[in-house]
Amino acid sequence: MANTTSIQEQLAAMRAMSPGQLREQYRELFGEESRSGNRQWLYRRCAWRLQVLAEGDLSERARAKARELARDVDIRVRPPSQARLAPSQWPAVTRSAKQRVKCTADARLPMPGTQLTRKYKGRLYQVEVLDGAFAYDGQVYQSLSAIAKVITGGHWSGFLFFRIADPRKEVR
Repeated sequence: MANTTSIQEQLAAMRAMSPGQLREQYRELFGEESRSGNRQWLYRRCAWRLQVLAEGDLSERARAKARELARDVDIRVRPPSQARLAPSQWPAVTRSAKQRVKCTADARLPMPGTQLTRKYKGRLYQVEVLDGAFAYDGQVYQSLSAIAKVITGGHWSGFLFFRIADPRKEVR
């Protein structure tokens, strides 16, 4: 593709290439094999290289700024493939948790402060979700089932009574 007249024509030709053809183009432009077979990545890298060859690379000032910014980056997303360390070689941790924190809240429950409402036998009942408890009729209860028992007189799952467990199912 060295004899094509413009970058746009070369880019248009590369858009129609298969990943295998783009790998070959990458090999021609960079003088080495690509480690990636991802078509989009290969296209972008080859397009960038064509632009560099035609219009020139970054200025020295821009390169210096990029090096400066790269020095400030502390986080590495993945370790280099050659330098994976065994757990015994991991650096010492300066801080660690002293104990595990248990999440006791049921994921089905709404946030504290939410009002749960249920119409039962013609009457509307409202319960406020508190942090670790529930308020109904001026009293605090530890579970929705306790409130459902007070309202109905029989044992109910609180989640089912207030239609939290599965809102698609019909509750009597």
